[in-house]
Parts: sequence; C-alpha cells; structure tokens
Amino acid sequence: MSNQFNRRNFISSAATATLAAIAIPDMVSAAVKNENAKKLTLNANDIILFQGDSITDSGRNRTNTSPNSNGMLGSGYPYLASADLLLKNPGKDFKIYNKGISGNKVFQLADRWDADCLQIKPNVLSIMIGVNDFWHTLTNGYQGTIDTYRTDYRKLLDRTKQALPDVKFIIGEPFAVKGVKSVNDNWYPKFNEYRRAAREIAAEYDAPFIPYQDVFDEAQKTAPGSYWTADGVHPTLAGANLMAHAWLKAVK
Repeated sequence: MSNQFNRRNFISSAATATLAAIAIPDMVSAAVKNENAKKLTLNANDIILFQGDSITDSGRNRTNTSPNSNGMLGSGYPYLASADLLLKNPGKDFKIYNKGISGNKVFQLADRWDADCLQIKPNVLSIMIGVNDFWHTLTNGYQGTIDTYRTDYRKLLDRTKQALPDVKFIIGEPFAVKGVKSVNDNWYPKFNEYRRAAREIAAEYDAPFIPYQDVFDEAQKTAPGSYWTADGVHPTLAGANLMAHAWLKAVK
C-alpha cells in the first residue's frame, strides 16, 4: 500500500513538474500574443549590449569586461538569455555585454553612454529603463516627470543612432508587481504612463517591444507575485528566467 502511495505521489509530482516546465513558454506566448510580431534578426558576429538599471545589472562584476563571461553578465535575465543564445548559435560568434547599473534613470544612462555603449559599438542594443524614473519620485526626491522620461529617452536613442547608424534597438517595458513589498497603490495610475511611454518609443524607433508587465501579469495566474519578484520590482530567479524567455521572443 505504501509503495502504491509513493508511486502515485511520484507520478503526480512528475506531472506537475512537466506542466511547470511547459508553462513558462506558454505564459510568455500568451503575454506577447497581442504585440506586434516584430522580431529582430541576429546576425553572425553581432555585438549585443544589455543596458538598464538593477534589473539588468543583476549583480554583475563591473571589473570584468570580457564578453560572454559569467561575472560580466550578472545573474539575471541578460545572463539567462545570453546562455540560450550562445548554446543555440555556436557558429555565430556573438559578443554579449551587460552594462546595466543599479539605481539608474535615463539621464544616468546618458551620463555614461560614451564608455558604456558607444565605445562598445553594439549592433543590437537592448534597453530596459523606467522603473527608477518613477519609483525615485516616491522615495528619493527625484523631480523628473513623465515628460522628462520621454524626452531623455528619445534624446538617448537619437544620440545612439547618430553615432551608430546601423544599431538595432530592443525596448523592454518597465514593470511592477502590485502588492509585493515596495509596490503599492501609490504607484498607480501614474506608473502606467511610463509603461505606455516605453511602448510608444519602441514604435517610433521601429524596435521590438517586450511587454514585461503582461508577462508578469500572466505569470501570476500560476503563482503569486512574490514567487516572481522579491519586492515587486526585482525578479527572483524564476522571474529572471521568465524575462529571459520574453526577451528571446523578440529575436530570431
């Protein structure tokens, strides 16, 4: 009787694990299904650069400047997405960098752009920025507005295009998971303006847009927000893998 019970438990656990493994790509597909099916084609010898704040930074080693290296890529979605790209494209000689810095807003990206972007000369530039542009108005006395965000973001992309005319952008949506620690009613509806602005900017610059908010909203149908983010903003390991799957949907 005990053996039968254990066997049933094993089968049930295995089935649950299988469903969970299937759920990640399904959740991402469900979240992005209403987006423009724009995908960016990656080519041999592409230099791919991830930029943003702490969500992108993800504890990277800033003294390590070697592309494709574990420490330099951090431990978040850039690392996980890069691992998949490098595994599946061994002959394309991609060089992948992560230059996200915790706490950054758009104007702080601009302050370090020459060294942390233009000198790297990426063919593909993935930017996810905007959470701090709003969050720090609540916590750090930052005086920027949604108009500041839009203006600074466009200036940054225009400057990049002027220096690197052939660069291709990927724009990630700033997201927040309401009800998990730092994210409360004070965020809304104002924060949604930053999400809309990022979407509009992606359309203006003909860039794939990654709807991370929809991805996390969809994920919460299978597990609570605290499973996917530690504080409503910074992803857990599961959340980072969710983001990596969404990012990979934007390239081919």
